[in-house]
Amino acid sequence: MKIEVKNLAGKKDGDITLDDAVFGIPSNDGLVHQVYVAQSANRRSGSAHTKTRDQRRGGGKKPWKQKGTGNARTGSIRNPIWRGGGVMFGPDKSRNFSKKINSKQRQKALAIALSDKVREGKLVVVTSLTIEDNKTKKFSDALKALGIDKSVVVGFSQEETQSYRALKNIPQTNGLPSEQLNVFDITNAQYILLSKQAVAGIEERYVSKSDKSATN
Repeated sequence: MKIEVKNLAGKKDGDITLDDAVFGIPSNDGLVHQVYVAQSANRRSGSAHTKTRDQRRGGGKKPWKQKGTGNARTGSIRNPIWRGGGVMFGPDKSRNFSKKINSKQRQKALAIALSDKVREGKLVVVTSLTIEDNKTKKFSDALKALGIDKSVVVGFSQEETQSYRALKNIPQTNGLPSEQLNVFDITNAQYILLSKQAVAGIEERYVSKSDKSATN
């Protein structure tokens, strides 16, 4: 598949042929959903925590004797049914929300997510993502010139990572190295912005992996 390449002024600067092994994979919503859910779960901090009765302070003394008072028997004021008591079945910070996902499934789901953006016309390729002086204003103007008016994930090549600072304060813009592109970020964004170097790096990395798996 061939798409046009633009410069940061929004003008056409040639064409690029995308490798079908990465950008031409048929859709598979089930696989993409499976990987999306796993990556979303792996980002959960699991910091919510409630104290059980043994973690609440106090309650060591029995409130009243077992029999003869007419009250229901109880052994601690930290009983879960009492005000100020512990919590039953509440969230625990020791809970692990992470999910394992097969590496080949993750790689294929990423290729499908990239391919879907190509089919939707939401993949934008530019000559270079190097921003002069790393100015946010210049990067914001470039997004407008490219017609990107909604959420976008920007994949930088290794030579362009210094320009990441230029987009930190731009709303709905997420930048990361191209080797860290993932299904979660791509699916949540309307557009993907890559440079020719980033596209070449993605194809070199994932096509070589697919070739090795095919030979094995």
